[in-house]
Amino acid sequence: MERHFIKELDDLKMTLLNMAALTRRAFEKATQAYLNRDEALARSVVEGDREINNLELKIDQIVLKLLALEQPMARDLRFILGATKISKELERIADQAVNIAERSLFLCQHPPLDHLPAMDQLIEVADAMLDAAITSFVEENTQKAIRIRQMDDIADKYTLEVLQTLIDKMVKSTPGAEKRILNTRRAVQTIIISRCLERVGDLATNIGEHVAFIVEAINIKHQKIDFDE
Repeated sequence: MERHFIKELDDLKMTLLNMAALTRRAFEKATQAYLNRDEALARSVVEGDREINNLELKIDQIVLKLLALEQPMARDLRFILGATKISKELERIADQAVNIAERSLFLCQHPPLDHLPAMDQLIEVADAMLDAAITSFVEENTQKAIRIRQMDDIADKYTLEVLQTLIDKMVKSTPGAEKRILNTRRAVQTIIISRCLERVGDLATNIGEHVAFIVEAINIKHQKIDFDE
């Protein structure tokens, strides 16, 4: 029975790691589709979402089986509960990648907006947060998991900067009604992408919190962390 239990736990971990890898790839493809105005890449993100959803369902099935038949305790129980929570965060991140891809498809149909340095920085920070979240799980590194929170303030700063820049551009848009409408639509779609990126950072922060719970049985949600300690 113990050998079977260990095999089921390994299967759960490998499935979660596979889901994490696919989610990370979907996010990378979505941001590259936006940056490079690549319609084919954007469509591949949308089409690949079903595989990630199926992995979430598989994880739910494994977790229910383990809880019903094995009666896990201590670290094993925390891992099982944490795995199902992490899979939910990954599925939501994949959804944000789809949202970014869909907005990028619209933007690809129209002339590009002026370059937004803050958007480049936001993509970089969100990507680093997601990478840190997945790495903290693989390495069981609580400190790395907790420090994702520090990057969240930076992501919020760049999101606000993108919003302010695009609002200014909409206000100063040319008088022609048709062109003004198009400029506004492009700006709104870009703002939505920035909010999706910010949301990815939030979800990565959540994954870090789940890792801290699994590894050290501590709940850091809604707690102020002193990063100097």
